[in-house]
Amino acid sequence: MILEMKVPSPGESITEVEIATWLVEDGDYVEKDQAIAEVDSDKATLELPAEVSGTITLKAEEGDAVAVGAVVCLIDTSAEKPEGDAAAKTEDKDEVPKAEAKPEPTKQDTTYATGTASPAAKKILAEKGIEASTIQGTGKDGRVTKDDAIKAVPSMGTPTGGSRGTSRSKMSMLRRKVAERLVEAKNTTAMLTTFNEVDMSPIFALRSEYKETFKAKHGVSLGFMSFFTLAVVRALKMYPAVNSMIDGKEMLSYDFCDISIAVSGPKGLMVPVIRNAENLSFRGVESEVKRLALRARDGQITVDEMTGGTFTITNGGVFGSMLSTPIINPPQSGILGMHNIVERPVAVNGKVEIRPIMYVALSYDHRIIDGKESVGFLVAVKEALENPIEILMNNDVKKALEL
Repeated sequence: MILEMKVPSPGESITEVEIATWLVEDGDYVEKDQAIAEVDSDKATLELPAEVSGTITLKAEEGDAVAVGAVVCLIDTSAEKPEGDAAAKTEDKDEVPKAEAKPEPTKQDTTYATGTASPAAKKILAEKGIEASTIQGTGKDGRVTKDDAIKAVPSMGTPTGGSRGTSRSKMSMLRRKVAERLVEAKNTTAMLTTFNEVDMSPIFALRSEYKETFKAKHGVSLGFMSFFTLAVVRALKMYPAVNSMIDGKEMLSYDFCDISIAVSGPKGLMVPVIRNAENLSFRGVESEVKRLALRARDGQITVDEMTGGTFTITNGGVFGSMLSTPIINPPQSGILGMHNIVERPVAVNGKVEIRPIMYVALSYDHRIIDGKESVGFLVAVKEALENPIEILMNNDVKKALEL
């Protein structure tokens, strides 16, 4: 019996996937539930498991765009599993004779024609401003042909003899979709960015005192993300327009906070969502951030885990960024950018002190968020981060950290 394996739907609104990698070869025997391919959708990379055991015949090549529901391979269920399959393959590979070395091309003798250009080539080279003597001709006796002139590239400075090779590779469907969304955000939103700075000393002190106890009890680290997430949740409640988005001629506002966390995965940028972050504690946020980050890193993140989100937090500081203008994740209306923490001289009560400072940025859609609201939102985030014990922990650190 021949079974046709079709592309399953990875999620709502996805109509096409791309064969990223075949994990088996044409004619291989596969076991039921064995991963036979990795497929890219515009939201995630997913594994395609074999539906039955048998010999596989591939019907699509790597890089092909395939519609959901289309046949990508056939599995012959009547085929018997070969004995010593792996060993036989290894032996077959060992028995393949090495290709005979091709003889070195004979060097052309230099003649009067070497380095001279044909009339058509001369015209092209003159337009490019290239001397014929600088080109290795491929014509008879080393003459520079028209094709040589067309392919010739003007020098970009003093020749050094170094490598000037190029390579070309196809962008994954996920990367292409991210690119489309970024351009869409730039072209369809009235995006502005406001900046502020945060003195991270209070958070440093809390983490220094409680991080070991926190990790021992909860199994996760007390990082910066829980402080920022809870500070953002508080600010979103104070400024609900930032937790809204445009839907046609209407503004759609949410009474919940689904916080998208931008993380770098093996296939590019991904934004898994922390659902109902307003109901989570420090422990809850840190646990969810760790879970989602690991799934994104291992390529196990699902479409559902990246769908939705009412506001995004991105942390360019982990790569060393001092300051940036993050791009809105449409259809959301705001994104908070975290950056690296650097000791800087600041004025404190009339004196100069060295404090760990982070610059923060809020990019927002000015069509529905006014300057007063955007600045007020970022100031509210700053206030919560600089006074976390009172504002985020209600003056009870151990209770807030569940210690």
